[in-house]
Amino acid sequence: MAKQLSYAPMKEIFTRFHALEAEPKGELEHVNAFTLLVAVALSAQATDVGVNKATRKLFAVADTPEKMLALGEEGLIEHIKTIGLYRNKAKNVIKLCRILIEEFGGEVPSSRAALQSLPGVGRKTANVVLNMWFKQPAQAVDTHIFRLGNRSGIAPGKDETAVERAIEDHVPAEFQLHAHHWLILHGRYICVARKPKCGICPIADLCLYEEKTE
Repeated sequence: MAKQLSYAPMKEIFTRFHALEAEPKGELEHVNAFTLLVAVALSAQATDVGVNKATRKLFAVADTPEKMLALGEEGLIEHIKTIGLYRNKAKNVIKLCRILIEEFGGEVPSSRAALQSLPGVGRKTANVVLNMWFKQPAQAVDTHIFRLGNRSGIAPGKDETAVERAIEDHVPAEFQLHAHHWLILHGRYICVARKPKCGICPIADLCLYEEKTE
């Protein structure tokens, strides 16, 4: 674990990320808050590409909790059986739809606590929905961000919650809204697990990783 970078290099890192892509986007396809919530819940231990492939046809016929309930658990399974843990995920999505209708008027709630009260929705999923749909500076820490945060010194922490807190505490306020997308994309395509692509990394001179590659 690298030490925490100080304010000046942190500001420079995110200034560079902003210059490269001012409005980074998540890669999960969705058409509204409900389909985003479902897509993120389905993405646990699965790739965004795999989820998108399954949900394109699903969301064409079930883009509201009511339509998803009408589809039913078995109908949902037919759409998502290419995704890992699909049976348990289908069960959770159907339960989630019922709760959304009964307790939230069919609308996706906009607080972390309310989101986390839904089946299959953990803190990371809630933070993605808060950030992408409700435009809150919530930091969803996945494996890419956890690795990058600790390797670079951007957000070191012993667990996901500690890394989330480090991002909130150390990333300058003007970059908070898009911080987790910049970090996810950087970790997914540049600062990869086995052999980071330091030779093409735009922040290599600021990163504290000692075993840099060419």
